[in-house]
Amino acid sequence: MTLIKTKIGRRSFLKTSAAAGGGLMVSFSWLAACEPMGKEAALTMPKEWFDFNAFIKIGENGVVTIKCPNPEFGQGVKTSMPMIVAEDLDADWKQVIVEMAPFNTDLYTRQLSGGSQSIRQGWNTLRMAGATARHVLKQAAAELWQVSLEEITTDAGLIFHKSSEKSMGYGEVASMAAKLPPPDAVELKEPKDFKIVGTSRKNVEGLEIVTGKPLFGVDVKKEGMLIAMIVHPPAFGLKLKSFDDASVRSLPGIKNVFSFQTFNDDYQQNYFDTNTFPELVAIVGNSTWEVLNAKKALRVEWEQFDHRSFEMDAFGNKVTVDVPGGLESSLDHMARMKELNAKPGTVLRKDGNPEEAFKKAAKVIERTYSAPFLAHNTMEPMNFFAHVMSDKAEVAGPLQAPEFIEKTLSARLGMPLENIDIKMTRMGGGFGRRAYSHHLVEAAVISQKVGAPVKLMYTREDDMTFGIYRPTYMATYRAGLDENDKLMAFHVRAGGIPESPLGRSANRFPAGSVDHYLAEEWFIESNITIGAFRAPRSNFLAGAEQSFLDEVAEAAGKDPIEFRLQLLERAKNDPVGEENDYDAHRYAGVLELVREKSNWGQERPGVSRGVSAYFCHNSYAAHVLDMKMENGRPRVENVTCALDCGIVVNPDAAANMAEGAIVDGIGNAFFGEMTFRDGVPEKSNFDKYRMIRAHEAPRSIEVHFVKNEIDPTGLGEPPFPPIFGAVANALYKGTGKRHYNQPFLGEGITLG
Repeated sequence: MTLIKTKIGRRSFLKTSAAAGGGLMVSFSWLAACEPMGKEAALTMPKEWFDFNAFIKIGENGVVTIKCPNPEFGQGVKTSMPMIVAEDLDADWKQVIVEMAPFNTDLYTRQLSGGSQSIRQGWNTLRMAGATARHVLKQAAAELWQVSLEEITTDAGLIFHKSSEKSMGYGEVASMAAKLPPPDAVELKEPKDFKIVGTSRKNVEGLEIVTGKPLFGVDVKKEGMLIAMIVHPPAFGLKLKSFDDASVRSLPGIKNVFSFQTFNDDYQQNYFDTNTFPELVAIVGNSTWEVLNAKKALRVEWEQFDHRSFEMDAFGNKVTVDVPGGLESSLDHMARMKELNAKPGTVLRKDGNPEEAFKKAAKVIERTYSAPFLAHNTMEPMNFFAHVMSDKAEVAGPLQAPEFIEKTLSARLGMPLENIDIKMTRMGGGFGRRAYSHHLVEAAVISQKVGAPVKLMYTREDDMTFGIYRPTYMATYRAGLDENDKLMAFHVRAGGIPESPLGRSANRFPAGSVDHYLAEEWFIESNITIGAFRAPRSNFLAGAEQSFLDEVAEAAGKDPIEFRLQLLERAKNDPVGEENDYDAHRYAGVLELVREKSNWGQERPGVSRGVSAYFCHNSYAAHVLDMKMENGRPRVENVTCALDCGIVVNPDAAANMAEGAIVDGIGNAFFGEMTFRDGVPEKSNFDKYRMIRAHEAPRSIEVHFVKNEIDPTGLGEPPFPPIFGAVANALYKGTGKRHYNQPFLGEGITLG
């Protein structure tokens, strides 16, 4: 039996109250993410509903509504989060709908999506909400039938007293249950008794998505709404000098042209206020076409800015951000990274005496890896709606982390938080990009200036050249083998522009599995802005590390999977150090599962196989990639994927997420690259920024999950990083050439 308290300290997370129409409402503070479902058309709704915070609501006819506060961008929380609530409620899934809650940081504790944390953070709170509602429903039925609570059971929205053969629906007793106080603790189901969690359920918004229903920010339309676009500097290192508004004011449909600052001069930015170009020119008009033509015609002068510094609030810590002046180029970046990577860096971890161990090693393998800047390229370009009035503001659009931007918006508009209504639409992709919500502030400032509702639209060129990229990285790995080909020393030195990829990853595998270990980092400041990109930092390190481990295994004359498993066996039985940031047993589990499911070791004529495994965001992933060379180009035949993310809530949706990560990773490994010349991004649309195409995706992907009863540990990001190494290792097997620099297309591989 698992008991969970419904109160934490003095704060009660659950309370019941009578809902209009005689139903039961259970409200709770969320530590997770959820979204609306939308089955209203298929169900007969009770006459009246309360919309109050985040809650479970049960109507007199048994329909259950779950109101959820967090944004959805394709990761499936709109379906999986309600499944968790419905499980411990013992609801009939066909009778469950979910509505979107209003954004309100006073009511919700984690109103954001990111870091593969939605299910992990919300697991117990969601279960508690469902179990508490189920408890008071059972209690009400027991009182009504004059029997003990222990004699009452539930199943699929029905309440039973088996000895008397009595039964009723939840709705029949909801009014009575609403008058009962919640218990201090509730009993949660054991995983073996799950009926909803662990079963595959269709995406609750699937029909709306494929039929083009207006769910996204770009779909927002309001009466009197104008269209706004921005003009930003063409190069990093430039700022606005002047512009000639007379050149476009007379064009058809143009209402206003003006410059503005995203932030006030005295505003202290927070971590997610990252903004490449703080001073912009806005063009506002009647239609997208008219504003776009005016944008092309506007005459603007730019000038270089000097080095500047500002203080940032990074989650309560004050840090100084230095922004160098100048116009940067990718060739210079590479030269500077090579120079710094050859020097000692800041030591993050040191076990044993790696310097002496390398001197004594029988073999030393050293390799350097690099990866370029990457653009997020969300399918839905950046956009936001804003209507700022004298006493209030309404904004609506796609954003991952509204709670990180509301204070910024309040400060910029000079308006109290309680007068600002932020509505979250479904996002057409996020990948971390929509955690940086300067575009929301820009839309609001423009609306305030023109005194009308506006929808700010970025063109694809704006989006791709405005910044907030995945950083460019470089890492050098060294491994020392003794005379018996045992790994005795390991050294990684990594850095990037403008951040290092290493950080806390210095405590990940193979740390803990080798006696002598050293991890160092460095970084180079830049005026090119960066931000979170799916599985930040891990998306580079995994590929470099796993490529290197394959090469070390080859030098040791060992099978690459067996080589990794031997290291993990050491980490399990006799770990080095106490700060190892991974569970060696779970790590080994995905390698063993992928070895079994891929039939590793069986030769397939003409097929080269690459393996890779990695731990990040609390979960474990391993891939075996099968590749053929056809007319000089690689063709990915199949990917076998093994995952350990704890309990899998919705298996089909989880497999879909892994499949998407695999395809995305293969595309970035082969093609992804943003380069700069004198501060100018050299790619501004998909004619040059190469994305993977349908015919280049794997012909099949098999996804397998390690079965256990560990609470969910996250899935959105973990399958992404290791695919880079699997691609590189398969390429080596197929071509005889190791690949050290992404994208691999740039190293002479023919693709098309």
